[in-house]
Amino acid sequence: MATKLRTLRKASSQLAFLLQRCSRSSILNQTIVSTRCMHFVYVPETPPREFGETTRMNFFQSITSALDIALAKDSSAVLFGEDVAFGGVFRCSVGLKEKYGADRVFNSPLSEQGIVAFGIGVALTGATAIAEIQFADYIFPGFDQLRNEAAMYRYRSGNEFDCGRLTIRAPCSAVGHGSLYHSQSVEAFFAHCPGLKVVMPRGPIQAKGLLLSCIRDNNPCIFLEPKILYRSAVEEVPTGDYMLPLSKAEIVLEGTDVTLIGWGTQVHVLRELAGLAQQKLNVSCEVLDLCTILPWDRETVIKSVIKTGRVLISHEAPITMGFGAELAATIQKECFLNLEAPIERVCGYDTPFPHVFEVFYMPDKWRCLEAVKRLISY
Repeated sequence: MATKLRTLRKASSQLAFLLQRCSRSSILNQTIVSTRCMHFVYVPETPPREFGETTRMNFFQSITSALDIALAKDSSAVLFGEDVAFGGVFRCSVGLKEKYGADRVFNSPLSEQGIVAFGIGVALTGATAIAEIQFADYIFPGFDQLRNEAAMYRYRSGNEFDCGRLTIRAPCSAVGHGSLYHSQSVEAFFAHCPGLKVVMPRGPIQAKGLLLSCIRDNNPCIFLEPKILYRSAVEEVPTGDYMLPLSKAEIVLEGTDVTLIGWGTQVHVLRELAGLAQQKLNVSCEVLDLCTILPWDRETVIKSVIKTGRVLISHEAPITMGFGAELAATIQKECFLNLEAPIERVCGYDTPFPHVFEVFYMPDKWRCLEAVKRLISY
C-alpha cells in the first residue's frame, strides 16, 4: 500500500510539473477535438457574415469566449462554482481568474444549494451572477432555491425585486460513459417552473450567442450544455460580441413530409435521420431545433407541423413526463385537423441512465427511423 501511495504521489508531482510548463496561451490556442463515444455525426455550421471575424473553436472554447466578453463588458459580473477558478473540469473558464482576478472568478464550496442561493443573493443586489453546477445531475440539491426563490422572486414581490441577472450553467446529457450520475437530461424538471428560462444549445456558434443572451436577460436562466459536444463540436465562431434570441426555435433543415423536433445533441441525431429518411424512404424531413425549452416557440413548431402533417419528437430524457409530452399535447390541440398520423415520440426509456447498456437506451437514428416508417405508413 505504501509503495502504491509513493507511486501515486510521484505521478501527481510529475503531472503538476507538466501542467505548470504548459503556458496558458498554448492551451487557449488549441482546438481540442474528440469524437469518442459519439452516437451521431456532427455537421459544422457557418455564422452569419454580419457577426464579423471568426476563429475555429470547439464548444467549450465558445463558452469561454462568451464568459470572457460578459466579464469584460460588465464590471459587476462574477463567475463561480466548484473548481471554476482553475478552469473547471471541462476547461470552460481557463484563464479567466488570471485575467479578471480572484474577486470575480472564484471557487465555491461543494454545495449546489449554496451555489444557487449565493447567485440569487448576488443578482438581488443588481450584479450579474454566472454560476456553474459541475454536472446537471447534481443540480437537485439546489432545486428548492431555483423553484421557490429564483423563479418566484419577481412575482411574490409584485415586481419590486427580482434576481433576473442570474444564470446557472450546467453540463448535461449523455457522454458515452457517464452512467447514472453524469448523463442525465434535466430540462423537463425546470420547464415546470414559471419564472425561469431554460436553454440548451446544439453547437459552438449557438452556445456563445445564447449564453450571452441568457447572461443579459432580465430573468433567471438555466443554461444546459450537452457535454459530449464540448470537444466534438467545432465551428468557425465569431470572435466578437453577439447575441441570439431566446424563445425562438430554428429550422435547421427544411422539408415537406415529416417534422422532426429536438434540442441539444439530439438535433444532430435528427439531422442524420433526415438524410437516412431521404435516402432509404424518399421522405423529406424538416428538422427543428427548439433551442429554448421554456418559454418555447409555439408558433414555429405549429407552422412546421401544419405544413408536414406528421411529427416526431425526440429527446434523451425518459419518455414519461419528458418535455416532448408538452409539445405533443400542444401540437395535438393546435394541429389536430392537419395531422396525418399520430404523433411519435422517441426518447430515453423510463429507467435510470445505464452504463454498459447506454447504446440501447439512447434514442439513436435507427430507433427514430422506425418511427418515421410508422408515420408515413399510417
